[in-house]
Amino acid sequence: MNTFKTLQIITRISICLILLLGSMDFVQAQAPIYKTGVGLLIDVGDGGTLVGPHVKHFFDQNQAGEAALQFGAGLTLLQVMYQYHQPVDGAPGLQWYIGLGGALAFPDGGGDTSFGIVPAIGMDYKLDNIPLNLFLDWRPKFMIYDNDNEFIAARFGLGLRFTFGN
Repeated sequence: MNTFKTLQIITRISICLILLLGSMDFVQAQAPIYKTGVGLLIDVGDGGTLVGPHVKHFFDQNQAGEAALQFGAGLTLLQVMYQYHQPVDGAPGLQWYIGLGGALAFPDGGGDTSFGIVPAIGMDYKLDNIPLNLFLDWRPKFMIYDNDNEFIAARFGLGLRFTFGN
C-alpha cells in the first residue's frame, strides 16, 4: 500500500474517532483544568528536532485548539491542531487527548513549501497549585510535497506551558 493510501485511511479513522469521542458524554460538564497555556514545544524523532513557541486554548472542558511555530532541521514549521481531551480517573490534573491538524513546512533558504497532516495522541498534566502544564504525545506526520509524499511515524512532542485561567 502506498503512503498516500495509508494517509487517507489513518485520516478517516482519526476523524471518526474524534467525532465519536466528541459525541459521548463521559463526565458532567465542568471547567477545563486550565483555559490557556503558553510555552515551548519540542518535536523530536526522525528528521531532526524542531523547537518553538506554542499555545493551547480550551474552548470547553474537552475541546482545545493548539498552534506552534517551530524551527530546526533546516525548516520552519507552522502547525495547528484540534484536540479532544478526557480526564484520567483517579489522577487529578492528568488528561489524555487525541487530535488532528495541519502543518506548513517552509524550507530555510527558499524552496517549495510542503503541507502535512498531523494526528496526535498524548497526555497532558496540569501541576496542582502551580501555573505549569507538562505534556507528551506521539505526533506522526504525513508530509505532502509537489510530486511526492512521506509518512514520518517516529515523531514525538513534549513541552512545558505556563497556564492561565481555569
